[in-house]
Amino acid sequence: MGSAADRAKNPRVSVWLDRRAPSRVRKADQPAGLDRDRITAASLRLLDADGLAKFSMRRLAADLDVTAMSLYWYVDTKDDLLELALDAVFGEIPAAPEDADWRDRLRELARSYRKMLVRHPWVSTLIGSFLNIGPHSMLFSYAVQDVINATGLPLANRTGAMSAVFQFVYGFGTIEGHFVQRTVTAGLSQDEYFRRAMGTIRADPEIKRLMQPSESLMDARGGDTVEEMRERDFVFALDLLIAGIEAMCERAARHP
Repeated sequence: MGSAADRAKNPRVSVWLDRRAPSRVRKADQPAGLDRDRITAASLRLLDADGLAKFSMRRLAADLDVTAMSLYWYVDTKDDLLELALDAVFGEIPAAPEDADWRDRLRELARSYRKMLVRHPWVSTLIGSFLNIGPHSMLFSYAVQDVINATGLPLANRTGAMSAVFQFVYGFGTIEGHFVQRTVTAGLSQDEYFRRAMGTIRADPEIKRLMQPSESLMDARGGDTVEEMRERDFVFALDLLIAGIEAMCERAARHP
């Protein structure tokens, strides 16, 4: 475990790229049963419960009933813990069946990614903040690439297709996760929160007038609950993207 000054002189790009020999052998005064996996699981639990803003080494140490300094035998910084927790949640995304049609595999990966983002609202802030090259994250990345490769799109278009689908899912899941978190904080169900918000809007004549076109769109979408309405939007948007991939494949076949 290097000193704080040493860590400042040699900052790490990623916990996954650290090739220094770690001094992780437990000393006599170190708590028994403490290891990186247990620390990562506790970090994940706290992040889910309290969010990113309240997460700290001190709070984590208290949760594990150890001293904050004990944690530094296993990680060098709080960022290390965030990277480890970020990779752990990518391990929740199951692999899509390899023998299924690429469309079904793509839908399954997209749905699983969305569910993960909703379960862990703090994740969306960290994606892009780190290299995100842990083992579980890389397995997900390889699965996405494998599905897009199976579409038959020209090689030059495949990264664009990945961006179209999974950046859409990222945005959709991020907004959904934050909405769910907001309703929990308010002590309301999603439907109760939605009804109160719409009631406030309709009580103001000017805002109600501006919202009139949106009301007709929402009525046409259908769905008896917020979750049903959201699911209809997600399914249609994903089908639209898949149809776009199919159309681009057909165009490439006509004009090789």
